[in-house]
Amino acid sequence: MIQSMTGYGKSVIQLPTKKISIEIKSLNSKNLDLNARMPSLYREKELSIRKLIASKLVRGKVDFSLFMEITGEETSTQINKTVVNQYIKQLKDVVDGDDTELLKMAIRLPDAVTTERDEIDEGEWKQIAEVIDDSISKIQQYRIDEGKSLETDFIARVENISNLLEDVIKMDPERIEGVRERLNRGIAEIKEKVDENRFEQELVYYIEKFDITEEKVRLKNHLEYFLKALKSNDSNGKKLGFIAQEMGREINTIGSKSNYAPMQKLVVQMKDELEKIKEQLLNVL
Repeated sequence: MIQSMTGYGKSVIQLPTKKISIEIKSLNSKNLDLNARMPSLYREKELSIRKLIASKLVRGKVDFSLFMEITGEETSTQINKTVVNQYIKQLKDVVDGDDTELLKMAIRLPDAVTTERDEIDEGEWKQIAEVIDDSISKIQQYRIDEGKSLETDFIARVENISNLLEDVIKMDPERIEGVRERLNRGIAEIKEKVDENRFEQELVYYIEKFDITEEKVRLKNHLEYFLKALKSNDSNGKKLGFIAQEMGREINTIGSKSNYAPMQKLVVQMKDELEKIKEQLLNVL
């Protein structure tokens, strides 16, 4: 079953003194392009988070965000009272103002506020890691659901190309007969006697140049292979992309060999369906 590279997953956990929110978003990309945002407290866990996401999401432009909101009374940020008082005394020597205004100025100066570096509580981190796993599961499910929609669209468009190919096959004898008639008319207009055996040989050679039997067979095989790959256990957008390229080659060759306006119209329609498939394949994992 195919998966989309587009996805979104979010999970939240309330800890004793803080609320942790995990958000993971992904878009299509040729490779894994992972951007991680988190408070400095958890930076030491970034490498393990990256490895986990890479193993589960494989490919795509992924944005991982860990948000922390302090909800308890504890805080690691402290006002350095000694330094602030010294700043206020110095400011009084420079400017006139009441203590409140001087305090507003002092608190903005260097070292007025200090932040103690907290250590990660492993028990707490275990709970956060479970929330990260949950967010990854949600984005994976999102990708699967999107993949089902893409699969439905692919099947419909492959069937459209297959139906157009059947029309091409039905039209082919008429096209060849038209080529034969044009050649006969051309010879008749010259008003020259020709060797019938030689003419027939040249006619066969000329018609063989416009023969599309092999292209029709190969295109049909590619369409069947595409549907088979679509149903495989693994989502492989690159493989489907290669098959679509081969489909395009056969369609283009049929178009260049057809030399017949009604058939070329069918080829244009096939190309249109294939282009829409290729556009959607860019988003398949």
